[in-house]
Amino acid sequence: MQVKIESTGTLERKMRVELPAERVEKEVESRLQRVGKTAKIKGFRPGKVPPNVVRQHYGSQVRQEVLSDLMGQSYRDAVQQENLNPVAQPQIEPDMSSGDSFAYTATFEVLPEVTLEGLDKISVTVPEVKISDSDCDEMIDNLRRQKATWKAVDRPSAEGDQVVVDFEGTLKGEAFQGGTGKDVAVVLGEGQMLPDFEKALYGIKAGDEKSFKVKFPKDYPAEDLSGQKVDFAIKVHRVEEQELPPLDDSLAESYGVEEGGLDKLRADVRDNMRREADQRIRTDVREQAMTGLLDANPVEVPKALIHQEAHSMQHEAMRQLGIEDHEQAPAIDNFLENAEKRVRLSFLIRQLIDDKGIEADADKVRTRVEELCAGYENADDMVQTYLGNPQVMQQIEPMVLEDQAVDWIVKNGKEKAKKVDFKDYMKPPGA
Repeated sequence: MQVKIESTGTLERKMRVELPAERVEKEVESRLQRVGKTAKIKGFRPGKVPPNVVRQHYGSQVRQEVLSDLMGQSYRDAVQQENLNPVAQPQIEPDMSSGDSFAYTATFEVLPEVTLEGLDKISVTVPEVKISDSDCDEMIDNLRRQKATWKAVDRPSAEGDQVVVDFEGTLKGEAFQGGTGKDVAVVLGEGQMLPDFEKALYGIKAGDEKSFKVKFPKDYPAEDLSGQKVDFAIKVHRVEEQELPPLDDSLAESYGVEEGGLDKLRADVRDNMRREADQRIRTDVREQAMTGLLDANPVEVPKALIHQEAHSMQHEAMRQLGIEDHEQAPAIDNFLENAEKRVRLSFLIRQLIDDKGIEADADKVRTRVEELCAGYENADDMVQTYLGNPQVMQQIEPMVLEDQAVDWIVKNGKEKAKKVDFKDYMKPPGA
């Protein structure tokens, strides 16, 4: 077997493999002999078919099978002989101009050689989130509002009130889809409706009827309404003000706190806020560390792996959107950039773990399992079940290893601390 390697790109290789004709013919003859022992051909007894008749009937099929098997075996032997690491199935093209021998060309990509650099220069800012008493009070108020009731009032509506109305909209005198509603409850100040519509609901009382115009924004999803001025007429059924439950132990009981009352509820709320903040911090720090690792190490990765990851992301998007028809799937190009980033990160993280000899910490693995099981009623039993399931551990341990790699980057890079208030830090983007 003769092997010749050609680099056609940073990671792409073309490998020409040439096999002696004698090897092919010997295997063809061997298989034809085996076929002849069991071949059933009209006019001949099994096992008594002349070789030339067997060849006439089965020669072409057997040759194709032999060539296919030889290509597979010789390809595996060749990449092992040349110390190559293909990342996907090769594209194989037989060479029809190889004379008496049999030859083919296999095109494939190999794993990149990764040498990490600049790890000590990666800068990560670690937020130090303070949860104040006022933050906790605000969260308790949110819980009270979730249990609030509404009481009808005989006065003009104001901020925070709920108004219940019928409305009918017309565009150039014609009704339009979605332009009517019956007994629609709108809480003033929560931005449920378009600004012009909600503004018209201030200062109204039960029994009022009112007409006004609403300007639809240019980016409104319905094209026939975008940028248009629409006439609306409303009839007010009720104006209601919010009644909050008392701030006492009964509030705690309504949230399932059976012992400890309001103090226990407050402690639970603070613990939940701490967990949410810590989770956000971990995500924030991880993104900074991963971005720094990517920026310091612009390694090229195989296109085949990028496309595999992009298809995986596309299928996940279809699942989340409830799409079953592949014709309706989001375009694969939408995922290529993030897919490349994921593949690059996987190579860099794996190299960091190998270089630094990072091993999964048993305590950290257990902590991650406990976090995953925290929502179950029988959380302790679920933890033991997870820890005893090798398949589950094969999924969780890589996650923990990645967390430990992030910890290593933060510890050995340029770490800075930044104090930040809980409310500001947890505010949704753009809010």
